[in-house]
Amino acid sequence: MTQQVEPGPTARLGRAVGTNGAVAGVVLVLPPGEPESARGPSALAHTSVRALTRELAGAGAAEGLVAHVVRYRGRGWNGDAARLAADAEWAVAEVVRKYGDVPVCLAGVGMGGRAALRAAGAGAVNSVVALAPWLPDGADGTQGADAEPVRQLAGRRVLIVHGTNDERAAPELSFRLAARAKKSNREVCRFEVHSDGHGMRQHRAEVRALSTDFVLGSLFGRPYARPLADALAAPPPLGLRMPLSTGFGRG
Repeated sequence: MTQQVEPGPTARLGRAVGTNGAVAGVVLVLPPGEPESARGPSALAHTSVRALTRELAGAGAAEGLVAHVVRYRGRGWNGDAARLAADAEWAVAEVVRKYGDVPVCLAGVGMGGRAALRAAGAGAVNSVVALAPWLPDGADGTQGADAEPVRQLAGRRVLIVHGTNDERAAPELSFRLAARAKKSNREVCRFEVHSDGHGMRQHRAEVRALSTDFVLGSLFGRPYARPLADALAAPPPLGLRMPLSTGFGRG
């Protein structure tokens, strides 16, 4: 069930990156954020996802893919307000207004990954990519990640990618969320990037190649690469702890 969205005056789509022709699909890239903050949007967080945005748009140009970075109202999730998720839902509605009935993929990084997963119930969304998603750990006595909703992921294809040495966003929390989602949605998979940290910088090329393969396959029906197809088809926990091979996407 999607939440009620009140688009703030500063939430907006970044400039379109991609085709100059007919738009057949859109990927909305959701930058990192912070658990709690009253500060405005982070220019640094926005800049950090530009390369991923360009790569996705370039790879899908022939199919009519356009990418936008979502510019949040502020950088904080802020508890029950879930502001980053609300801004993501607003952005999906804006895409429909701007481009019509086209499929949308939400691709989020860090706290943006949490926003992508939470906002997946928006009607035009057909797929979600969550890279190193930050999820609450429940250390304060709350239920944490186990209380994160997953019903909105039904009917969506979902890819989660997480470094095993991530000290900022616990990888085990994204595994637990994926396992709960997989119970009602076969098309959930999760890859582990061994010995890599939150930014997955050691295997950045492989992570981007995997994300691109998933986005183009989900939006336009391209055949998935064999490891991705195997991960989606495998029962848990196999399909949720798939190792991302060094050199994925090369050759």
